[in-house]
Order: sequence, then structure tokens, then C-alpha cells
Amino acid sequence: MVDLLQVAQLPPFLMERLEKEYTIHDFIDPADPDALLDEVGPKIRGILAGGMKGPNANLIDRLPNLEIISSFSVGFDATDVVAAQARDVIVTHTPEVLTGDVADLAMTFILMAPRRIGEAERFLRDGKWLQGRMDLGTTVRGKRLGILGLGRIGKAVARRAEVFGLHIGYFDIKPMGDLPYRSYPTLLELAAASDILLVACEGGEANRGLVSADVIEAVGPNGFLVNTARGPIVDQTALVSALKAGRLKGAALDVFDGEPQVPAELMAMENVVLTPHIASSTDETRRAMGDLVYDNLRAHFDGKQVLTPVPPQK
Repeated sequence: MVDLLQVAQLPPFLMERLEKEYTIHDFIDPADPDALLDEVGPKIRGILAGGMKGPNANLIDRLPNLEIISSFSVGFDATDVVAAQARDVIVTHTPEVLTGDVADLAMTFILMAPRRIGEAERFLRDGKWLQGRMDLGTTVRGKRLGILGLGRIGKAVARRAEVFGLHIGYFDIKPMGDLPYRSYPTLLELAAASDILLVACEGGEANRGLVSADVIEAVGPNGFLVNTARGPIVDQTALVSALKAGRLKGAALDVFDGEPQVPAELMAMENVVLTPHIASSTDETRRAMGDLVYDNLRAHFDGKQVLTPVPPQK
């Protein structure tokens, strides 16, 4: 049986399927990592990774016979893809199958934050309706939605947002071709032209803090920030400061810098919608992701082309 190294938690249904065909070594939280690698390192031909936990260059270098890293995620910033590809190690991920669910949550956030849906539910549950009606929310119809990163998910959100009468603009470092949305030359210009700014770009160190204090300030005191991508893309300290001071009207966040830890100040804010990184958390999507992890491994070890390789990274 082929030996795999597991570095991230994966769903039980996927593990049960993999364990029938592979020998899996648990490296999620090893008591003695060096001893385990000395023992099994030369046997490892594949790594099971995730979107928030993947192998770094040091671990990749410790596995002389490594051939493939199969990640249960669309994002691959937790894996040192450059180091892997430099050794001709294939890295795969699970795109497309989670696009719809992530876009659905993003669109839900775009509606929830301006309409104060989360706050309204708490208002009712706390019995405050008995004392009078709550203050008004803000319509999204006719508002300007700025999308940072017009990839698969960004485009899917744009299609949904059009139905609700939003005007779409975007900023992306890649040419998008002929699209019916306005492109902005810089993120700062997009933010200044947006009532709602959606973060939908890739994560990783290159994009850490990309949504800076200046970008948040540009969205302005009547604007909203929505993030369903990666927490570190947003300067979280600057976000908290802007929300506290009223320089940003509200936010909706599924991801956080340092998750699962969430700043107490965010937790206490009524004008912030918070969810625990659930954008792709449906049974259907997770099973489709699991199928891709399995199918990529099976294809590789059967001598075939993998289905969803990560593109070459610099």
C-alpha cells in the first residue's frame, strides 16, 4: 500500500475511504515529529493537506520520495507550493465544487450586513421588539459592490448580485477580458467607488494586509466590508478601529486573522455579522471536495493525469 502523511484534519467519510487503499501516518500534531519522519519519511509518497494547514518547505524536503500533495481546499496558501513544484511534486486542490456555496454565503452577507439581519434577530430574541421597533437598515438595490478578486467565486457572486440590482466593479491583477463590470486600476480606487467591498481573492503572504487601513477608510463611514476569502488579507486591527470609530458602517466576516481566535471587540459589535469559516460547509460540497482529493490521488498513483492541479506558482 502507498504511504501517505496526513497533516490536516479531514472528514471521517474521506478518511474511511482512503484508509482502505493507503497506509496513512498521522502528522497533525505528532509528539516527536523528527522521530516520526526518521521512521516513515522515506516511505511517504503523498501528503493529505487542507486549506488552513499544509506542508512547509522543511517538511517537503524531509520526504525524499514525495510525489503528490492533495489538499482538501480550493485555497493552497497553507502549502508551500513553490517548494513542492521546485521538486516536481504535484499539488492538487478542490476548485469549482465549492464555488456555489461560497458565493451563496458571500451574497447572504452582502444582504445581511446592510439590512442588519443579524442584529434584527438578536433584537427580537432579546425581547426588545416589545419596547418598540428597531432602527432602519440600508437597501442594497442600486448600491455599488466592489469585488477584490474576480476569479471563480468573485464572478459567481457578481452574477448573484446583479439579480439584486447592485452595480458591479472589481479589481484583479489578472486580465479579465470583456466583462460587463467596471474594472478599477487599483484596489484603493475600487474601495473609494464601493458601498460594499467583497474580499474574494487568494490568500497567502503576498496578499497579507492587502485590505489595509487606507482601503478600509476609502470604503467610508456608510460602507460595508465582506470577507469570505482568508482572514489575513484584511488588516484586522485597522478593521476593528474603523468599526469602533464609525469610519466603516458594518462588516460581515467568515474568516479571521488567527482563527479560530476572534477579537473580543468584533464579537461585541452589533454591526458585524460573524460566522466560523463555514462558506463551503455543506454536506454536498464537502463530499464533492472529498471525491476530488481521492480522485486526484487515485489518478496519480494509477499513472494518469491528476484532475485539478494547482497552476505553476512563482
